[in-house]
Amino acid sequence: MRGRRARRASNGSGCSVVAIPRFVVAAPASGHGKTTVATGLMAALRRAGHTVSGHKIGPDYIDPGYHALATGRPGRNLDPHLVGDDLVAPLFLHGADGADMAVVEGVMGLYDGMLGTDGYASTAHVAGLLGAPVILVVDISHASRSIAAVVHGMASYDRGVRISGVILNKAGSPRHSDEVIAALESTGIPVLGVLQRDDGISAPSRHLGLVPAQERAEAAAQLDRLASQITEHIDLDEVARIARSAPDLADIPWAPPASGTDGPVIAVAGGRAFTFRYTETEEILRAAGCRTVTFDPLRDETLPEDTAGIYLGGGFPEVHAADISSNAPLREHLRNAITGGVPTVAECAGLLYLCRDVDGADMVGALDFSARMTPRLTLGYRTAIAPADSLLGPAGTRVTGHEFHRTTVEPGPTPAWLLNGRPDGFATATLHASYLHTHWAGHPQLAERFVAAARTATPVASPPRIPRVAVPDLHHHGDRDVADGLIDLAVNVSRRPRPGWLDEALRSSLDALDRYPDPSAARAALAGRHRRSVDDVLPTAGGAEAFTLIARARSWRMPVVVHPQFTEPEAALLAAGHEVRRVLLRAGDGFRLDPAAVPDDADLVIVGNPTNPTSVLHPASALRSLVRPGRVVVIDEAFMDAIPGETESLSNESISGLITVRSLTKTWAIPGVRAGYVVGDPEIVTDLAAQQPPWSVSTPAAAAMIACAAPRATDEATVIADGLATDRAALVEALTALGLEVAGDPTAPFILVRAVRGTREALRSKGFALRRGDTFPGLDDGWVRIAVRDRAVTDALTDAWRSIL
Repeated sequence: MRGRRARRASNGSGCSVVAIPRFVVAAPASGHGKTTVATGLMAALRRAGHTVSGHKIGPDYIDPGYHALATGRPGRNLDPHLVGDDLVAPLFLHGADGADMAVVEGVMGLYDGMLGTDGYASTAHVAGLLGAPVILVVDISHASRSIAAVVHGMASYDRGVRISGVILNKAGSPRHSDEVIAALESTGIPVLGVLQRDDGISAPSRHLGLVPAQERAEAAAQLDRLASQITEHIDLDEVARIARSAPDLADIPWAPPASGTDGPVIAVAGGRAFTFRYTETEEILRAAGCRTVTFDPLRDETLPEDTAGIYLGGGFPEVHAADISSNAPLREHLRNAITGGVPTVAECAGLLYLCRDVDGADMVGALDFSARMTPRLTLGYRTAIAPADSLLGPAGTRVTGHEFHRTTVEPGPTPAWLLNGRPDGFATATLHASYLHTHWAGHPQLAERFVAAARTATPVASPPRIPRVAVPDLHHHGDRDVADGLIDLAVNVSRRPRPGWLDEALRSSLDALDRYPDPSAARAALAGRHRRSVDDVLPTAGGAEAFTLIARARSWRMPVVVHPQFTEPEAALLAAGHEVRRVLLRAGDGFRLDPAAVPDDADLVIVGNPTNPTSVLHPASALRSLVRPGRVVVIDEAFMDAIPGETESLSNESISGLITVRSLTKTWAIPGVRAGYVVGDPEIVTDLAAQQPPWSVSTPAAAAMIACAAPRATDEATVIADGLATDRAALVEALTALGLEVAGDPTAPFILVRAVRGTREALRSKGFALRRGDTFPGLDDGWVRIAVRDRAVTDALTDAWRSIL
């Protein structure tokens, strides 16, 4: 039944009171399902005919995005630290205006607040400020009768907190939940419903928490399913009754201060990469007469017309770094605007966006600093003081805010804030960039100063048209750079004649083509080659099939691919519906892997060794350090047999959570046969085998695996690797003598060379096919990959190259 909208009345003494049915969704701790249940309740109540207002306790930006999707209204935050106790209820009433039901999602555990403050800014604290009853969500998956003790303790810990109902989450069976319900009877707190285990309704996470709703194409469909489950399993009538039990609020709704009309255009970063900003920020700007226009750094190539102020909020530019970097026109326009004096505020992600680069991916460059991912999460409330006059305030300005990031940027010579005494960010009279997130409703003077600066600014015109850099084509491979009549330096397949024993094995296999293939003998041979159990090995149709199996084997929460490297792993993950996080290695570091650059919460990490196209061989110790509980590490060792002695290989080591992918097509010149395999943790291998189609490994491929696993083959591979090392040294020496930069310390049958743009096309006209570099994430068209050939080919290439310099 539809409820009544929030109403105002007099309490008899002339003071205005507001009646708005409301409740707070809390839990004993994080991870019990608050966001899932709160968002589901919002959607279900809306479906039942209510106009629902969604609110989030704490500074979190992501949950309000789901709330907005569920309610059809802006998500709102309620945080005493950010805005002060006195503003929490007014902000709540402002956000709930026009609604007949308000759902407030808590933060962490019910009584968890700022450390050392006796629960300040906790869910219980805010519930008290709102006079709101609490509905407790409890994960019962690992207990039964003990749940009653937990609920009793939560209810009796602070008698000022009114727990009016309990929702049991992640029940294993009706019998299990019945046991919990019976135990809860003694507490007198009613059970409002039971939700069974259902991973399909939980939002995926990434290194800073849940994936924003704006980045989840399936979010609306998932939410509809969640609303149906909530409606079926939760007593919504009782939930509404609890909401109506909340007393009237004797507070005046907050309203943004109005200060003029016909104000300047404020460009606000949005889209998938910039999803974090408080709703009230834009409301304050509009009330001040500004025209806020959202632009998308992933898509828009210019700032909005007549931009006189720029607001860059939070988000995930590091996740979308390659796409942001490819948008050169917008980056150029932003750089011109900021250096031209257009007032600009950048918070956290905005700070990263203004840096020179993020993990090697080019950013705006308005700040001459580099941003890097780190394994450490920086998280917490802060009290900030302005050390000098800046765009947002005079020296001594004191504000409250919060930090939440895994990146690092060295502070500039004039920091924006001192965060608990620590310098952070960069500030001038027209630019304020820092990691600190602030809520402008709590500090309206920041907005006033920003608007005043924008009113006097001169908008910067759009720059001349700059061609946008294409997003790397992950399906481009060296064979597409080759054509008849060209000397092939683009494909990393050996040009040496195949050994007779391999050709004989392939020919003999043809006699068995009238039977379905059976790779069991090949599996045993490969296991023997690496001194492993057959359970540790899975033959595959080349390395590419292995990456497809890996992508489909598990519901990866945060897959990471270390680039530049072979692009098929990322292509396979994208095709399987995963969102891929890239870690970009830098030329300035020799494209060497820093394990600390890999996010701690990555559950899949893929890295090449030696890496294609950089030819860098990473130390085995660095790769071992990537292994940790709950993570799968995949090492692409497609070119490892080209390394004398296969130093740094992990294929012979039994390491839980680690697998290697091997290929036989390069050294033995049989790419048409599609022969590869996986070796490693048997549990992972089993998962991959479950995804493999029947008979994907052909009879000739199995025969090649058996032949190439024999001692004769490994001995011959060593001789080939020694010859490659000599030929590679000659190629590096020749190109270095021409003044060219060869990347890193090459070890594989190819090298990566930095060259002026147009070199590949010029050499093509002289009869040489080189592999383009711009299809590898992290590289551009100033790089080319060159396969190692014999001395005669190297000399011919050197002569041709010299002629175009």
